[in-house]
Amino acid sequence: MAVLMLVIGMALVLCFCSALLRWNEVRYRKKGLPPGTMGWPVFGETTEFLKQGPNFMKNQRARYGSFFKSHILGCPTIVSMDPEINRYILMNEAKGLVPGYPQSMLDILGKCNIAAVHGSTHKYMRGALLALISPTMIRDQLLPKIDEFMRSHLSSWDNQIINIQEKTKEMALLSSLKQIAGIESSSISQPFMTEFFKLVLGTLSLPIDLPGTNYRRGFQARKNIVSMLRQLIDARKASQETHQDMLGCLMRSDENRYQLTDEEIIDQIITLLYSGYETVSTTSMMAVKYLHDHPRVLQELRKEHLDIRARKRPEDPIGWNDIKSMKFTRAVIYETSRLATIVNGVLRKTTKDMELNGFVIPEGWRIYVYTREINYDPFLYPDPFTFNPWRWMDKSLDSQSYFFIFGGGSRQCPGKELGIAEISTFLHYLVTRYRWEEIGGDRLMKFPRVEAPNGLHIRVSSY
Repeated sequence: MAVLMLVIGMALVLCFCSALLRWNEVRYRKKGLPPGTMGWPVFGETTEFLKQGPNFMKNQRARYGSFFKSHILGCPTIVSMDPEINRYILMNEAKGLVPGYPQSMLDILGKCNIAAVHGSTHKYMRGALLALISPTMIRDQLLPKIDEFMRSHLSSWDNQIINIQEKTKEMALLSSLKQIAGIESSSISQPFMTEFFKLVLGTLSLPIDLPGTNYRRGFQARKNIVSMLRQLIDARKASQETHQDMLGCLMRSDENRYQLTDEEIIDQIITLLYSGYETVSTTSMMAVKYLHDHPRVLQELRKEHLDIRARKRPEDPIGWNDIKSMKFTRAVIYETSRLATIVNGVLRKTTKDMELNGFVIPEGWRIYVYTREINYDPFLYPDPFTFNPWRWMDKSLDSQSYFFIFGGGSRQCPGKELGIAEISTFLHYLVTRYRWEEIGGDRLMKFPRVEAPNGLHIRVSSY
């Protein structure tokens, strides 16, 4: 009898689940929508998307084509894997499309962050951001700080076993913090780093505000970071000293045509730290791995940097002209970003019903511009799974319509050149000082973010 009741119970559960899935599909079966599946109510297909990643996308494309509907990260979403449609979406933000980042990211990064605003506000905030990271600012103020930091950060690696993932994460955050807060960054770096890592995890979570969730921890970390930055701003206002760093530039209202409130300044700082952290740290880590695995590339890169070093005294820093001369280094960075796919795509949201690719996308839906597969298209990149920086020595390649490694349209990454300068300086001191070998056995994940769950360990020795 008990077995019979169990069988009946399981049958009822299966019937209920089947009915629930069916109801959710019917709910989104609006005229004009592209084909696809919607999964469960509320959760949609988020679990499958995060677990299967690229395979989920490939399977859906095989069934429905390169333009299909789904429900991921808490929102009904159209996924576009078509390069031409993706370019149109990125280049036409004003025509019914605005940033569509997950609610958890918007909550934790702040309502004034550059990813959350659009129209004239986005133009203004982007202008304020670009003023901080212009070529002149990088050359005169930021690069000297980057060089000083990298020399120190890599100074004691000789004869050590290094977790390069941990070290590049620290490098990306602490280098940016030094550029933002100058000498005062050292006093807040450790507590800031602890809270910042929680903030990052919270931005890619479901916005469920319950104790123990990544969202709750991330939101609390934001509050603690805001408190630290507010104390720093208040202390500077009280001292009335002039500071030659990003925060000083933002606070000098008499010299800065972009007048920001304290809240806007804090959100700009968090945006600067967040946007640069993931790309700089992960690209640096993966460059170290790819260089280890491809000795000929490492030899060519090391030659470029030893030639630069030969023209300098040991104490001379890397300058802006040095960075601009690092052609092969830039090619290594581009190829690392392409092959590792540090950024899988970007999200947009419709502000009205709009027609796209022959379908009608309802107001409020997300459009996921999924660019990952473009990086492995053999028609665009011959032998796409081979690490080949020489392909980027053709200068026209990064101007092609399918080049989305650094975003596109009005949302192209404003910190691209600063990020390249940071990674280039890191690689300079790494390859001119050290050689390294992997310990082995470390596992790499490529989705939803590139990471080594147990770290990526290398044994370092003098060059």
